Amino acid sequence: MSDDVRNGDYAARRQEWEAGVERELARRPERRSRFESPSGIPRLRLYGPEHGPATEDAYLERLGFPGEYPFTRGVQPTMYRGQLWTMRQYAGYASAEETNSRFRYLLSQGQTGLSVAFDLPTQIGYDPDHPMARGEVGKVGVSVCSRLDMENLFDQIPLDEVSTSMTINAPAAVLLAMYLVAAEQQGVGWDRLRGTVQNDILKEYAARGTYIFPPRPSIRLVTDILEFCSLSVPRWNAISISGYHMREAGATAVQEVAFTLANAIAYVEAAVARGLAVDQVAPRLSFFFNAHNDFFEEIAKFRAARRMWAKIMRERFGARDPRSLQLRFHAQTAGSTLTAQQLDNNVVRVTVQALAAVLGGAQSLHTNAHDEPLALPTEESARLALRTQQIIAYESGVADVVDPLAGSYYVEWLTDAVESRAWRYIERIEQVGGAVRAVEEGCVQREIRRSAYETQRAIEQGEHVVVGVNRFVTEESGQVPLLRVDPDVGRRRAEAVARLRSERSQTAWAEAVAALREAAQGDANLMPAIVRAVRAYATVGEICDVLREVFGEYRPGVF
Repeated sequence: MSDDVRNGDYAARRQEWEAGVERELARRPERRSRFESPSGIPRLRLYGPEHGPATEDAYLERLGFPGEYPFTRGVQPTMYRGQLWTMRQYAGYASAEETNSRFRYLLSQGQTGLSVAFDLPTQIGYDPDHPMARGEVGKVGVSVCSRLDMENLFDQIPLDEVSTSMTINAPAAVLLAMYLVAAEQQGVGWDRLRGTVQNDILKEYAARGTYIFPPRPSIRLVTDILEFCSLSVPRWNAISISGYHMREAGATAVQEVAFTLANAIAYVEAAVARGLAVDQVAPRLSFFFNAHNDFFEEIAKFRAARRMWAKIMRERFGARDPRSLQLRFHAQTAGSTLTAQQLDNNVVRVTVQALAAVLGGAQSLHTNAHDEPLALPTEESARLALRTQQIIAYESGVADVVDPLAGSYYVEWLTDAVESRAWRYIERIEQVGGAVRAVEEGCVQREIRRSAYETQRAIEQGEHVVVGVNRFVTEESGQVPLLRVDPDVGRRRAEAVARLRSERSQTAWAEAVAALREAAQGDANLMPAIVRAVRAYATVGEICDVLREVFGEYRPGVF
């Protein structure tokens, strides 16, 4: 802080400026009577030194240096000067063979990590020939039901050289087992695998809906994966605790941080209750956040989340390993902000959102394609989305400085504001009994629905402008080239799984499935039994059916 500010000159000049503003307002009012962020945080007209760290001690406490507690400014000392974020494009459709072709194309275009989108039947534990899968096979992601599919999915892609993220939750243990077996087929040791399995079931109950089993046995499966990976797949992120989908369902930025960290607390508590040391598990936890439209609030959100997690891990769980304190996160641009009207506007939205993620310190990033409101991305639109990341990385200069917006009066004030409001939500969840109980009682669901309703009402009443939707609307004509998934893919996939069942060893399969049932009825870690079943060519649906028999299925109440 300068001497002028300390001796009072700043206060006098600020008061003089405010008086001038009042005279100006009498002549020319501002555009709106109220300015606030999407989370409802009021926006002042001007921010000054009083809104930033007042002293060097306050700076060290609230911001610190990059790579050091409380990690507000980033988890690495040099951030992108040392290594750029991993560039992933979420991809998957139709069969494993077709998606493999898209993967290899994206890698040839400079993508540096893979991100697998599974179709809905796979996500809820049904094989392609199940009646519930009819009409959905391969539509919103790739159909994977056996180890053979996983091996085909990564054909000619060396798994010891590429990092893979898999968005899978209820059957996460099954798909992870298939990935491990595929690595074995390539001759790649599990200790050389890098990547992430989402494995975050609590947000499925709260927002996304691809759950199978009730919360308590689902938490058991999550914890089994955490324990198994800590011992057998040491470089693998065993969970990606996700605020993204809650944000897509309508949560605000503040709620996204609060609900995500509350879920993370529940997972760490479950691991500790299992007997795992916090520093054994925490270094391999990762997070997944939304990069939304409100540029500064998103940057502040990422910075606040890092600071909060460091404090939670050190003060609540007593973590000592610095890696346990680091919130490492993947970001994806906001699919819910993309509009079917004026598709090219989405390119601009995605660019703004991606820039916010980079300035907020993301470790990896997916940029949505502009045609996603209408269909899965074409090869061309996926390439443009990837090029958006590459231009930010190599042409904008923002990757050359660590946390370049630190010290901004507004950004520092807003980071504090997001944090303080998020703590209040976490305290309310703790009063209910924690994240699991809050989900079971519908507390989180109600909050998200309320925020979604308020956002939609503001759009419909014109209070919140969506360009091309409720303002600046134009007449549009012409056809847009879209990716069309072969409608025959469901039949072909059903025939493939029938062949698999007829050709596998029935004895090995039956013994493996029986061993899985016995393990599920006890309290042993289920991952070894699931890996054995996968090796015997048991399918996703067959393994999940065994667990359905033992655990039951979740039926949500009316909240």
